[in-house]
Amino acid sequence: MSNNYFQFKQFKIEQAHCAMKVSTDACMQGAWTPIEPSVKRVLDIGTGTGLLSLMLAQRNEYIYIDAVELDRNAALQATDNIANAPWNSRVHVHHTDVKTFMPEELYDMVICNPPFFQNSLQGVHANRNMARHNDSLSYEDLFAAIDKVLTKDGYASIMLPATEFDIWEQLLNNKGWSVPAKLLVKPRVTQAHNRIIGLCRRNPVSAIAAEELCIYADQGYTNEFTKLMQPYYLDL
Repeated sequence: MSNNYFQFKQFKIEQAHCAMKVSTDACMQGAWTPIEPSVKRVLDIGTGTGLLSLMLAQRNEYIYIDAVELDRNAALQATDNIANAPWNSRVHVHHTDVKTFMPEELYDMVICNPPFFQNSLQGVHANRNMARHNDSLSYEDLFAAIDKVLTKDGYASIMLPATEFDIWEQLLNNKGWSVPAKLLVKPRVTQAHNRIIGLCRRNPVSAIAAEELCIYADQGYTNEFTKLMQPYYLDL
């Protein structure tokens, strides 16, 4: 998925000017994250190419999405991708820092695939560092941003590597929040899960609903992955 564009069934993502390209991880998050009936307004934090916003817009014709992006080139690319999509009237890109973003109304849902490398060696490309390392958006910053913009009964979809998600979940628990639903993603049946997509809400819960999704079988994608991604991938 490292080409200059990625063609989906109903929209196209140009990505030459974005540090982070379309990934299988992000596609799974956009396809799996529930859109509850009460959801009318969504905030996409760190939209990058605009992928998650467009996947959600394709799934639900009644939601309005604000997409926030700090990197100027990525914000311009997302703006173009959304302008060329069928749902451009319902998605708006804001070139701004989510830490200072002040919406006129609160959101029913937040979705984010945040930068996750902590205190690690960075590369030579500043925009890729910003997209992959959480120096510009720590987990504390992300939590504060979500807490600020989310309605009382709203929820956030967050995807992280498994070890990083444990850190994020502990932060939530310390704040009195919880993760009542998770998707544990495994590359193959014989491998441990390496990604977690979690739904985050205010207030603790007594039970967690955990699903498991394996991407690859011996001869290609698993049936579960194919079913999840069929509305989007051209070859499914």
